Amino acid sequence: MKHGDFTGLAGHYAKFRPGYAPQVETAILGIVGRDVASIDAADIGAGTGIWTRMLAARGLRSIVAVEPNDDMRAQGIASSGGTQIIWRKGSAESTGLPPGSADLVSMASSLHWADFDKACDEFHRILRPGGVFTALWNPRLIEMNPLLVEIEAQIRQLKPDIQRVSSGRSGITERLTDMLNARPQFTEVIYLEGRHVMRQTPEQYVGAWRSVNDLQVQLGPELFRQFLEFTEKRVAGLAAIETTYLTRAWAARSA
Repeated sequence: MKHGDFTGLAGHYAKFRPGYAPQVETAILGIVGRDVASIDAADIGAGTGIWTRMLAARGLRSIVAVEPNDDMRAQGIASSGGTQIIWRKGSAESTGLPPGSADLVSMASSLHWADFDKACDEFHRILRPGGVFTALWNPRLIEMNPLLVEIEAQIRQLKPDIQRVSSGRSGITERLTDMLNARPQFTEVIYLEGRHVMRQTPEQYVGAWRSVNDLQVQLGPELFRQFLEFTEKRVAGLAAIETTYLTRAWAARSA
């Protein structure tokens, strides 16, 4: 398994990954500044369409999901029946979408995989004047639940030198405000965050771990198997595992 390649993980990703805080979604749509029913959106690096379907449920005029991975895209198509979502193969650097075709361009939990400069050029190309680009993540706040802290600590027990960081609370997110402000294509950069709590069954909680690419790459098959065994035993018999998620979003207007 390679970093960033979710082939083989898409089924677990589609079934068990959480959504994003609805209040942040409402704020992002408000920033666009158009009647929701008149918004044309493009969700890039859409994965299995978790965020895409949240947007579609708001009644946008149109929405295109662009995803490079065939497995993830197939899961997204299968999960999007009855919606207006159009799925296409493409990447953040080359979406294949027409110039000036979107009022809102988004990347949910995926901008850290892209070439930032090339992606910004591409998003500016497909955005209409005054359109909005948003990047968002939904990391867990494990410190809100001692059980989650205990399970997370088991990872370091198995591999003390592991580089265990959340893409939503480290890396590009530490400097994204400055990065967007430095781009001449964008203006009016805004940061938003909001929390929501999910109650997951043991099956859902363990299933979400099965979808994590970075952890499986770093641990390898045998240590990852041991981690899953520990986690399954630790949550067995629980009615629910309560997890607090922090949606962090950046929005910038096309100059």
